[in-house]
Amino acid sequence: MDTKILLKLLEDQANPTKVPAMEAYMKNKFSFLGVQKPILKKIEREFFKPFIKHPIDWTFVEECWQQPYREFQYIAMDYLDKKKKELRPEDFPKLKELAQTKSWWDSIDQLDRIIGEITFHYPETKNIMRQWSLDEDFWLRRIAIDHQLMRKELTDTNLLAEVICNNFGQTEFFINKAIGWSLRNYSKVNPDWVRAFIDQHASQMSSLSIREGSKYL
Repeated sequence: MDTKILLKLLEDQANPTKVPAMEAYMKNKFSFLGVQKPILKKIEREFFKPFIKHPIDWTFVEECWQQPYREFQYIAMDYLDKKKKELRPEDFPKLKELAQTKSWWDSIDQLDRIIGEITFHYPETKNIMRQWSLDEDFWLRRIAIDHQLMRKELTDTNLLAEVICNNFGQTEFFINKAIGWSLRNYSKVNPDWVRAFIDQHASQMSSLSIREGSKYL
């Protein structure tokens, strides 16, 4: 999987007029080529096709992460998402490095779903989520809080409660939003649990977390 070939494919489909808006949406933290998502997905499908049955190419992922254009990080995450059932606990150090490099909500919110796949199939890795929920890096804490999103009835509520409680008293927007987001999603299948959790911990929760978590109650 050659990132030089990929760069040429992206450049051929790039629209420079889209760059200012794409960069502004990401608070000008990253450079873009100007390839919008529908076109990016089409490029990915053709590029991945010969390799999708091969073992995970971590060199390709790392090279994508080193590229200056954000589209490459999106491609790396989409590739890992397609290969997520092949991920193993021993891949956590690599995933942690990705999470802590060029971190922003767009990459973190996709990585938490990928990481959630590992913790679902390998319950012993739940302890890693417990550790991350206490890490000084708030992006790792956000992953720990949100990695069970969309689990529905399969959510481990003990773990959910623990990682949320570990993050009470935070002023960081992305943490308080994550708490509310995780509760809101779980409330779709178990509103009684979420209602009881908020009632019990309301004095320790931010107004943002309560508002988001109560949205469907």
